[in-house]
Amino acid sequence: MFRGATQVTLDAKGRMVLPTRYRDRIAERCQGNLVVTIDRDHCLLIYPLSEWEEIERKLMRLPTLNEAARKLQRLMVGHATDVELDASGRLLLPPKLREFAALERDAVLIGQGNRFELWDEARWNERRDVWLADTDLPADLSGDLGNLSL
Repeated sequence: MFRGATQVTLDAKGRMVLPTRYRDRIAERCQGNLVVTIDRDHCLLIYPLSEWEEIERKLMRLPTLNEAARKLQRLMVGHATDVELDASGRLLLPPKLREFAALERDAVLIGQGNRFELWDEARWNERRDVWLADTDLPADLSGDLGNLSL
């Protein structure tokens, strides 16, 4: 499981050094093979290849006559890009994906269990502050969220 928030820097070529605390797990789980795709929140999602393949299968099983399912398939699968950790533990992020997430130099890598989110640092700080200030949780927390105890 990946957890925690880590500040990272992208170099001029768009490479990001994966924090050392994750490298062994990435090497064990997927031999350094990862998949990067976009998220509706304008960040990037980074999955170990094996995790991504499971997500991709689920996405592609959605009914293609359902417009929302097709949109999700187009966004997530259509932008999915294979990347590989180099010998120095760096990932080369494709220019179009960096542009989508407004990633230039300073970024934040957020562990989210089976994947990472990669955010532009300023956007992350802004969104995080909004989420922390939001006291208007829905009165009806139905489904799995309603059963959650922290």
